[in-house]
Amino acid sequence: MTKSHQYDIIIIGAGPIGMACAIEAQKANLSYLIIEKGALVNSLFNYPVFMTFFSTSQKLEIGDTPFVTINPKPNRNEAVEYYRRVAEKFDLKINLFETVKQVLKQGEDFEVSTTKASYTAKNVVVATGFYDVPLLMNIPGEDLPKVTHYYKDPHLYAFQNVVVVGANNSGVDAALETYRKGANVTMVVRSGEMGPHVKYWVRPDIENRIKEGAITAHFHSELLEIREGEVDIKTPDGVKTIANDFVIAMTGYQPNFSMLKRFGIDLPESLCPIYNQDTMETNVKGLYLAGVVCGGLDTHKLFIENSRVHAEMIIRNIIN
Repeated sequence: MTKSHQYDIIIIGAGPIGMACAIEAQKANLSYLIIEKGALVNSLFNYPVFMTFFSTSQKLEIGDTPFVTINPKPNRNEAVEYYRRVAEKFDLKINLFETVKQVLKQGEDFEVSTTKASYTAKNVVVATGFYDVPLLMNIPGEDLPKVTHYYKDPHLYAFQNVVVVGANNSGVDAALETYRKGANVTMVVRSGEMGPHVKYWVRPDIENRIKEGAITAHFHSELLEIREGEVDIKTPDGVKTIANDFVIAMTGYQPNFSMLKRFGIDLPESLCPIYNQDTMETNVKGLYLAGVVCGGLDTHKLFIENSRVHAEMIIRNIIN
């Protein structure tokens, strides 16, 4: 493992907010390095191929760089390209496909150990989002190859018997897109209706498909067991066994809490990390949080558009 020189700031995560932190550090003439375990904007890269954002392009902009699109709301492919061009424009210093293993406070500095090297930094910013750890159903068969917690492209499911678990945006998108590729879609929903955050232009579509019987939906229900060729669903009318080829479990995601604890960040029972809302600094001096990772399990609290300001708050606190 190689040893690198000291940085003013090491930023963990090359998503939009991590990139925004790097841009602000660059403006303040601070030395920095972004370390990312996957591709650039890795979470966005792993979003469904045809996903459309809820926000307009202006609200997704960073670094005062215009996000130009002819669409009212940009899609995943446009966003990935936009952030790549921003990285090029600012010539951001990013190490991709390198995983941070540990962050330890050593006196006034931090020792940051990764799968490739060891670094020292005066400050560390954690901007890792919440997309890395899926919320599991913890039922028999969840580990079968036909089960996924990350939905990408509907073509894979053409003409197959598909069960979609969940009724928020990701579940609704998966159900509608696979249905339109010829899949026989059954939705399993814990509550009695679609999620409250479903995009307003999508909600009538899914409700009408269910009403006409094109998509089957079991409300107040849950998946009990997954087997090759079939699944068991607990419904208000009893347990139903139906034929099944694939399960798309859109059950949600959570930040990597074990990583945050390993770094020394306080996590109360609510699992919402402790940090100063004016500076974004955690209980560990010099260790900051930025972006949606700050929300803990409340993944509907923070987005790109309302956490871009974290970058300015952090850098302002560091230089003052």
